[in-house]
Order: sequence, then C-alpha cells, then structure tokens
Amino acid sequence: MSTAMDTESTYSGYSHYSGHSKKAHRQGRDRHKSPRSKDGSRSEKSVTIQTPPAEPLLGNDASRAEEAQDDNWGETTTAITGTSEHSISQEDIARISKDLEDSVGLDCKRYLGLTVAAVLGLLVFLTPIAFILLPQILWRDDLEPCGTVCEGLFISVAFKLLILLIGTWALFFRQPKADLPRVFVFRALLLVLIFLFVFSYWLFYGVRILDSKDTNYQGIVQYAVSLVDALLFIHYLAIVLLELRQLQPMFTVKVVRSTDGESRYYSLGHLSIQRAALVVLENYYRDFTVYNPALLTASKSRAAKHMAGLKVYNVDGNNASGQSRAMIAAAARRRDSSHNELYYEEADHERRVRKRRARLVVAVEEAFTHIKRLQAEEQQKAPGEMMDPREAAQAIFPSMARALQKYLRTTRQQQYHSMESILQHLSFCITNNMTPKAFLERYLNPGPTLQYDRDRWFSKQWTLVSEEAVTSGLQDGIVFVLKCLDFSLVVNVKKIPFIKLSEEFIDPKSHKFVLRLQSETSV
Repeated sequence: MSTAMDTESTYSGYSHYSGHSKKAHRQGRDRHKSPRSKDGSRSEKSVTIQTPPAEPLLGNDASRAEEAQDDNWGETTTAITGTSEHSISQEDIARISKDLEDSVGLDCKRYLGLTVAAVLGLLVFLTPIAFILLPQILWRDDLEPCGTVCEGLFISVAFKLLILLIGTWALFFRQPKADLPRVFVFRALLLVLIFLFVFSYWLFYGVRILDSKDTNYQGIVQYAVSLVDALLFIHYLAIVLLELRQLQPMFTVKVVRSTDGESRYYSLGHLSIQRAALVVLENYYRDFTVYNPALLTASKSRAAKHMAGLKVYNVDGNNASGQSRAMIAAAARRRDSSHNELYYEEADHERRVRKRRARLVVAVEEAFTHIKRLQAEEQQKAPGEMMDPREAAQAIFPSMARALQKYLRTTRQQQYHSMESILQHLSFCITNNMTPKAFLERYLNPGPTLQYDRDRWFSKQWTLVSEEAVTSGLQDGIVFVLKCLDFSLVVNVKKIPFIKLSEEFIDPKSHKFVLRLQSETSV
C-alpha cells in the first residue's frame, strides 16, 4: 500500500515536471523519497499523525530549500501525506484515553462543587426569610402585634439581604478561568463555616422558637436580623481571605522556558502552589513570545552533526589506544572550528532577514500609498462603486504578498499566519486608518501567545509537577514545573528579603559653601 502511494505520488510529480526545471524535479523526487526511508524504520504498532495543511512542519533543510519554493501564496503550504515525525505508540494511546477519563472526572468534580455552592447559597438567602414567615404561617393568631420598630427591622433585613446578594454575586459568581487539580482550601473552609453557621441558627430556631411557639414576633425578627448581620461579616472575611491576603507581594518567582531559556520575573503574595501556577500561566500567555519550534531545528541538526563526527573503532579487538587518542584529538580540533560555522550561519541569516525586511517595508508602504490614492478617487464616484475595508485589503494584498511570504519563511513564522488572518489584520488596519508601520508590527516582532489564534498555540493543556502538595503555600526555595506537550516552564520561588531602612536627617542650614580663588582660575 505504501509502495503504491509512493508510486502514485512520484507519477504525479513526474507529470508536473513539464512546467518546471530539472532542479525542481530532483528536489521533488528527494522529497518523496524521504518519507519512504522513515517508514522503513517505524514500528508496526505506531500510529502516524498527519499534519494539517494550515500548519506545515519545518524540516531541518527548510532554510536551504526556501529559495527554490514557488512564490505563489496558495502553493507554498506543504501537506505531508506520507509519515510524520510526530507519532504515538499503543502506550501513548492508553495514556491519552486515561487522560480523557481524568478530564471527565474533573468536569464532574467542578460541576459538583458548583452545585453544592449554589444550593448552600440558596439556603443562606432563604433562611432569614423563612425565620420571619414561619411564625406568620404556623401560629399567626397567637403572635404579639408588630410595632414600628419591628416594621423598621423588615426594611433593614431587605436592604441587608440585597447588599449580601450583590456582594456574593461579585465575589463568587465568576466564570472560572481554569480547572485546578485540587480544591481551593480557603473557599472550602468558608463553605463549611457557612454551613455550620446556618445549621446552628436553624437548630436554635427549631428548639427555642418552633417547639415553644414563641409569641414575641419582634424578638423573632431581631433573631433573623442577627443572622443577616453575621452573614455580612462572613462575607467580609471571605473578601479578606480570597482577595486581600494575596495582594501584598511576598515572593519573587523566576519562570524559565525549557526550550529556549526565555525567562521572566513576577511578584506574588500568599498563594498556594496551584494558584501561583495559574498566575504564572496567565502572565505567560501575555508576556512570553510565542513558542516557535522551527527556530530550534537548526541548532539541533548542528549539534547532531558534530556528535556524529566523533567515531572510534577498535579493529579485531586490538588495543589501539594511541590511535584512538589521535582520532579523538582530531575530532576535537574539528569541533573547535564549529564556532566559525555558527558565526557565518548567523551572519548570513541576519543578512537575509535584513534584506527581506527592507523589501517588505517598501512593499507595504507602496501598497498603503496606493489604497489611499484609491480612496481619494473613489469619493468622486458613485456610492455603489466604493470599496469596503475587506475589498480594499484584497485589492492591495497581492502587491505585498510575495515580500511578506518570503520574510515569514526566513524568520520561520509562516505557521502562525494564514492568508485569512493576514487579510483580516489588513482590513482592520485600513478600517482604523493605521499606518504601514502599525500593520507590520505583528510580523516584524514575534508577539505573545495571545496575539495568535488558539488553533496555533502549542500549549493548551498543562500539567503541574511539584514535590510539595499543590494546596500548600509558597515557600522560599520551592521549585515546580508546568509541563505541556512540547516544552515546560520551570518556576523557582524566592522570598523577598526583609528590608531595613534607616533615616538620616540633614539640616538645610548646613548647605554653605566657600569660593576658593586661585591665580590659575578664570573666575
């Protein structure tokens, strides 16, 4: 089956040969041979993941073959139809199915917690109302008349419950930002405290008021008012524990990305490890540049080449230690000259980037100048012939497409920018009357992860790895790791040192000076 596919693809490449040169044909033939060689060394139980055409994978020779690729935008995307570098075994499939089951369990746990919190909150708000209405329903004829003070307490209970409802909505009813592996300890303690508190009030109400059928209705209403006051104090305690306690910075964390070593520093307060990891991830998507694995392929191939250059042979089992030392020394001298290769590679890459950047800037500026001239001409025509921003973007995009395509290839950013996203950004810039420099800012400087579509993120699901319990608080020297599929974030926690600040007073009258005149001075 694989041979048939290779034969068919080779035939299609041969039929396409009539419009191309022999060099392009040789490159196409080598490109069709490479998957066949990989397929021979693959295990029979492996499963190949086919890369979608919108996200082409970059090989080690992407920078060398970019000059020979076609310049048309629609034909530049490469779809790998043979085998891919990304494969998973049967054990990986079993682990993925287990992760899916765990995710279902996490969803059930989250909805269960929300259900318990909603039921408890409904019980809290209905309890004071029930305390006031039950005597009116059960023994209304035996109750003492409610005077002016009692009726004023009704207004007090109504407004306090309204304030409590608004505060509870603002503090607790928020859209969750993440699914944490463990429960939030302080929130669980508050729920337990509220349950015990309401249960104690109901127990006292049932024993002292319902059983004895107390006729002092004003005292019953005051009892309900005391419950609402206590609930307001618990709400204040929740604000202190959940919001105010973590505001004061106590720790400094250093976040390092494992692949390229990019790092950032953040200040955190009293947080648990899992909540600190959540804060780190929120800042990561905003502050770190997007992860680009294509930038690491050149260094990996260069390192593999130099490691493969060191080979020592022992013929017929003889002890040729002198010859081995000579070969090791020769290989070491050959490796010592590798810094020259790195220097010239980086210099050549920077030269090509600067050249294509200049071409891109000129092309975009000319395109924007053209669309401004079109707008001035279209204002004199009929309204039906005027262009909207989308049509204007489609009109000027072909003039800059080739320069933008070559620049994105050189900087290895083409997997993050599709033609549709570029057109949307171009129409957005035209709509808001933005300059060419503002349009190019997204492509000249790699932005944070949030700038790109979610489909092009390499980090969506994270795993927290820590030697300490994730519900424990941050401490000096703690290290935890946030892992995703392609890389990890290593977080090192350091406590902010205690600062002793002293004061020194300077008398303003002590600022007196004397002018010393000498014969050499010009004064």
